[in-house]
Amino acid sequence: QVQLVESGGGLVQVGASLRLSCAASGRTVSSSAIGWFRQGPGKEKELVAAVSWSGNSAYYGRSKEERFTISRDNAKNIVYLQMNNLKPEDTAVYFCAAGSSLDLDPRFYEYWGQGTQVTVSS
Repeated sequence: QVQLVESGGGLVQVGASLRLSCAASGRTVSSSAIGWFRQGPGKEKELVAAVSWSGNSAYYGRSKEERFTISRDNAKNIVYLQMNNLKPEDTAVYFCAAGSSLDLDPRFYEYWGQGTQVTVSS
């Protein structure tokens, strides 16, 4: 089992930056791919970014790659999502999730955190 706790969300202005953290614990966390997903009001859950267990491979969702960066610190079991130049359309609940392999589809992630709210105000 893997337990995940997100933090770092909040209310920010357009153009601001935030760094989200996903603290992971559990027996298999070091071998799990970790993804950041988000779900806006009335929208489906979508991939923001995902990173392999080694940190050597990463996927990014459409149109987010240049503003968002995912990284992981396996010594601390934390995965970060650095978000720059935030826009109102980035407003959503952001979840981190753990799975056995790196994938774009949220259905392949077995463990999920409770989420952290990000609100971007214009």
